[in-house]
Amino acid sequence: MAERRRSIHTGHRQRVKDEFSARGLAGWPDHRVLELLLYYAIPQGDVNGLAHELVERFGSLAGVLDAAEEELCRVPGVGQHTAVLLKLIPAAGARYLQSRADLGEPVRRTEDAYALLEPYFFGARNEMVYVLCLDGKRQVLGVRKVAEGSIEMAEVNTRRIAEEAIGLRAAKIYVAHNHVSNLAIPSQADWLTTDVLRAALRPIGIELI
Repeated sequence: MAERRRSIHTGHRQRVKDEFSARGLAGWPDHRVLELLLYYAIPQGDVNGLAHELVERFGSLAGVLDAAEEELCRVPGVGQHTAVLLKLIPAAGARYLQSRADLGEPVRRTEDAYALLEPYFFGARNEMVYVLCLDGKRQVLGVRKVAEGSIEMAEVNTRRIAEEAIGLRAAKIYVAHNHVSNLAIPSQADWLTTDVLRAALRPIGIELI
């Protein structure tokens, strides 16, 4: 009976893998995506129940991948090996997006800056602030993280931003920060901070685009 159960599970795993190879993840519920990931951390047995439990506990696939390693390990059936794999997924995704960003092209539009900066916020659990530094011809000099705060706010430090821009000999900069809620609407504080920062940088020859 046990041998028969193992063969059913093995066949199920192969069918799931074949379906992904043929059609990708389109239309899959979160627990099924997670089940496929768990195959590579837990090589034997039925992990469907564990996938359901993880999604129920953390709310979604994103919630599972965003959870801290110690939180994941509190779930029965999840050891460090599995937790590390789950944490690796968003980390590898962020690295993948960063590696695709072409730092050699001039940044001529806000959309170009967005494409370069977006990977740095991939999987972020807190609000963060990044600065994209450009030379006078809008060539990229570098991207620097200048702040990381809480889930609700991150402090924009004008001096820190100026130091990073001067250090890279930037003539122009973009400043970006995320809203963890995914509601990308600038607050009144965001607008005020932008005005203050622009006024502070102008006298030292740095343009806030």
